[in-house]
Amino acid sequence: MPRGQLILIEGLDRSGKSTQASYLASKFPQSKLIKFPDRSTPIGKLINEYLTNKSFSLSDQSAHLLFSANRWELNHEIQTALNDGFFVILDRYIYSGIAYTLAKHDDDDESRTISDSQLGDVDWLIGPDRGLPKPDLTLFLTLDLEEISKRKGWGDERYEMQDFQSKVKQCFLKILNTETDPSISIVDVGQKSIDEVSTLLWDVIESKNKHVLINDPISYI
Repeated sequence: MPRGQLILIEGLDRSGKSTQASYLASKFPQSKLIKFPDRSTPIGKLINEYLTNKSFSLSDQSAHLLFSANRWELNHEIQTALNDGFFVILDRYIYSGIAYTLAKHDDDDESRTISDSQLGDVDWLIGPDRGLPKPDLTLFLTLDLEEISKRKGWGDERYEMQDFQSKVKQCFLKILNTETDPSISIVDVGQKSIDEVSTLLWDVIESKNKHVLINDPISYI
């Protein structure tokens, strides 16, 4: 049996990832939708407290490792679904983990500690995720921050601040290299309706799918 495909939807907070991930999952006859962080797991419940309670304190190192551990909690489920021929649609994944931590430390401040320097190092940040399945396709949804900040629910969680999201966006664009990795697409979804975005993403997926070899084994980070 040919394996399934791992399709990742990435983007900033309130960029429409969850809506589009749900839509894509409905398009495939056999699909599984997984949203990160998964707040139903033991580690996910701790992450939920961290995100929704701004007085809840964690070091940046601890937070980064927690989000990675949450992805590892779902690793077996993801690989089983892929081996069973399912299309697995991910709403956030490793790139979010890297970009959000990098946005806190991606500067040239000479007063940074060794730990701070590690959190500004992409190779160090990706370390905890090495061994997880690599997406066959990654779609990063980009749009204007002013548009995002006007959406319902904006500001409810820890990282939903326009200046911080601006840094996150730049970090995403830094680590998502479409020239060296043809499985990645940067998709401008600004000023588009939900249906228009859905159509656009589906067109990108159909185009990219020509290069996905489903008889090849799963690749890993």
